[in-house]
Amino acid sequence: MAIATAIGPFHIPLISPFATCACLSDKTKYPSFLRTIPSDYYQSRALAQLVKHFGWTWVGAIRTNDDYGNNGMATFTETAQELGICLEYSVSFFRTDPPNKIQKIIDIVKRSTSKVIVAFLSSLDLDVLVYKLSDHNLTGYQWVGSESWIFDSQTAERDQHHILDGAIGLAICKAHVSGMREFILNVKPLNSSEVPCSRPAEVQAIIGETSSSPSMAIATVIGPFYIPVISPFATCACLSDKTNYQSFLRTIPSDYYQSRALAQLVKHFGWTWVGAIRSNNDYGNNGMAIFTETAHQLGICLEYSVSFFRTDPPNKIQKIIKTIKYSSSKIIVAFLSSLDMDVLVYKLSDHNLTGYQWVGSEAWVFDSQTAERDQHHILDGAIGLSIPKAHVSGMREFIIDVKPLNSWDNKLFTELWETLFSCKFNQSNSSAENQRECTGHEDLNELQHGFTDMSLMPIFNNVYKGVYAVAHALHNILGCNETCNYKMQLDPFMILQHIKHICFKTKEGDEVYFNENGDPPAKYEIVNWQPTVKGSVDFVTVGLYDASLPADKQLSLQDKSILWTQNSKKVPVSVCSEKCSPGTRKVLQKGKPVCCYDCIRCAEGEISNTTDSISCVKCPPEFWSNERRDACVKKESEFLSYKEIMGALLTAASLFGTCMTAVVALIFFRHRKTPIVRANNSELSFLLLFSLTLCFLCSLTFIGRPSEWSCMLRHTAFGITFVLCISCVLGKTMVVLMAFRASLPGSNVMKWFGPTQQRLSVLVFTLIQVVICILWLTMSPPFPFKNFQVIKDKIILECALGSTLGFWAVLGYISVLAMFCFILAFLARKLPDNFNEAKFITFSMLIFCAVWITFIPAYVSSPGKFSVAVEIFAILASSFGLLICIFIPKCYIIILRAEKNTKRHMMGKGG
Repeated sequence: MAIATAIGPFHIPLISPFATCACLSDKTKYPSFLRTIPSDYYQSRALAQLVKHFGWTWVGAIRTNDDYGNNGMATFTETAQELGICLEYSVSFFRTDPPNKIQKIIDIVKRSTSKVIVAFLSSLDLDVLVYKLSDHNLTGYQWVGSESWIFDSQTAERDQHHILDGAIGLAICKAHVSGMREFILNVKPLNSSEVPCSRPAEVQAIIGETSSSPSMAIATVIGPFYIPVISPFATCACLSDKTNYQSFLRTIPSDYYQSRALAQLVKHFGWTWVGAIRSNNDYGNNGMAIFTETAHQLGICLEYSVSFFRTDPPNKIQKIIKTIKYSSSKIIVAFLSSLDMDVLVYKLSDHNLTGYQWVGSEAWVFDSQTAERDQHHILDGAIGLSIPKAHVSGMREFIIDVKPLNSWDNKLFTELWETLFSCKFNQSNSSAENQRECTGHEDLNELQHGFTDMSLMPIFNNVYKGVYAVAHALHNILGCNETCNYKMQLDPFMILQHIKHICFKTKEGDEVYFNENGDPPAKYEIVNWQPTVKGSVDFVTVGLYDASLPADKQLSLQDKSILWTQNSKKVPVSVCSEKCSPGTRKVLQKGKPVCCYDCIRCAEGEISNTTDSISCVKCPPEFWSNERRDACVKKESEFLSYKEIMGALLTAASLFGTCMTAVVALIFFRHRKTPIVRANNSELSFLLLFSLTLCFLCSLTFIGRPSEWSCMLRHTAFGITFVLCISCVLGKTMVVLMAFRASLPGSNVMKWFGPTQQRLSVLVFTLIQVVICILWLTMSPPFPFKNFQVIKDKIILECALGSTLGFWAVLGYISVLAMFCFILAFLARKLPDNFNEAKFITFSMLIFCAVWITFIPAYVSSPGKFSVAVEIFAILASSFGLLICIFIPKCYIIILRAEKNTKRHMMGKGG
């Protein structure tokens, strides 16, 4: 490229056997270049078709960070997009990259889901990359390679860890040249002494070239001679590579910073779904490659990325227009030269493609001619970067003082003069007719034109800085204080070293210095195209970008000053998917970029409290998600409370039972001397009434917030009071049964069932339950427990049993006594009616057993506080059963049938 650019104007044929870059096919730049190897344009398309052939639609890509890799990968990406192939990642690599960048590439490959890697790399770069990959044992990937390494035997030999085994790719067709082997074998070294030849360099430094591609050519050619080349306008990031362009410096920032600044600008406005158009040259391809990489890091997706050159055929331009038309993104990032932009806008105007928000690079966004040519206002509201406006002292006076009469040898200047004043010199070859004659004395002061507004031409300031950089270097070398040592022999290398280390301030206060890559400080103005009433465009500065500041302060914008496309003050929206609001999470759409996703509502008990959350977080056990699923709220504690209806009803039932028992006890006490009260051990009757009172009252311990004491009390009180109750019933049953046996002739059984024995039996039965409860409380007592499992959105406050064995031992013992009592009562049910109450005890025990048998499944299946309610109901039901069946019939006789409450009547049927 360098040599072809340099000798092109002389039309000297240059034939390359190995230069494959597609950019060399551009005959406007390289008119005398030819080659005997196919262009990478075809190789890139062939690689894309190869990938498509095997059905791989999700691949990664790694390219060499030079013209070969960037241009080749740009064509591959474009073709892959046409064929429906998606790139999960696309990264650049160069063998001299620092370790942290190489590690970053390795991390990307590791985390990726694609198993196919398209490598558009030189063999030297691939050797270094494979060596690094082998340290991480990154095997199992399918490599697809370009011709530069796929047929390289040294690359295969160096792949000791077989990273590339199974690789597939393209290679130049093998061919045999007759006589070549014999010629090489007969080559002998020439024995001749080299004659040293050296002379002082005639050129010590070069100020120029403006654009990137010619600068690359010149810097490549003269680089080995270390002649400083200072460019005021060549921005390609590739020129920062000191291994290729060791003597190149510039006074304009590298596109590396511009591309990153554009990506940050796009991110600032929340645009994550954009289209991209680039000039198909070094400027566009390298700039867009860095923009794409930075955009990927910032979470920005490119819906399309197409290349364009002003000489492209109509069908390619039509294809680009179609791509824009059918895209859903409304933001277009244009990394184009001003000439390419002019042609593209002209073509777009034919299709009335307005309403798009353009984001531009410095090459066109501050170009007044581009604005003038945009007759259909396609670019109105455009925003982009420009070189900061600057004033060069004396420049305007110098320009105004120049007259064409003193510059007849400068045809460019005379043409400019004719254009500015719409006139014609007699000596001019201009074809324009009906124009007045130029006198050469026209006054530039009276001219209202951008040509005389020096602030609109930052290139002047860049040239000024370059010239003064050389001047300061010479000043330092020659040791100029009052006089200079003009006898010193100057050397370009010496001048280059001094230029690299100079640091000075211009008259305007701008600091001039170069970093290790020969680049100046990166500062840009952010310019907004704002249409005026007259139909022209004002370039309004709405912000600044300074790469030397911390990352969060590099970009500063006056958002309210921006006028967007179609004169809107509202920031355009361009996203593939709307932001996922808090309470939802992102789920990527299959086969689409990461910016395209669906928003799925968080599951119950999970939240996301940030926008665009990729996952939902589970709430802590004591918390639950709110209705919007964007915050965890404390779960409502649930327990059987006195304040709720069910708790109040059960409390009322318990108190009613207590009162009812007290009333029965009072009736029995007042009629304690009557035969019906005395008939069956009145002491056991009163003890039974006392135990029933405790049974009714113990149910109250189950209501209210569980505490450590209430948990221990409720189960033990329930167990002991019920055993006391059943023991009394059992004692009464045995007395009835034994009393009948004692009435038989010769029976002496009642001496074993007297009042003392009855009291002892009740005491023993009850003590056994007391012992069981003490053991339970000692080993593993019940305790308050927060149950999060039964009802997901509530905390069930309940009493954990502690020892399940203890609980079932208490219930089991009650059940054994109840069954024993039921059997005895059943056996005594047919004794004379007036003598015993066995049939009433049978009914009471039948109710008791029925209640507690049905209690078990109901208790197990009831959730939360309802299980407590079931247990209280069982206690109350069984207590009421005993009270009503045993005592109500007697109360009926005492109160309503007093005539039957006599000893005669009680013994009547028994006789």
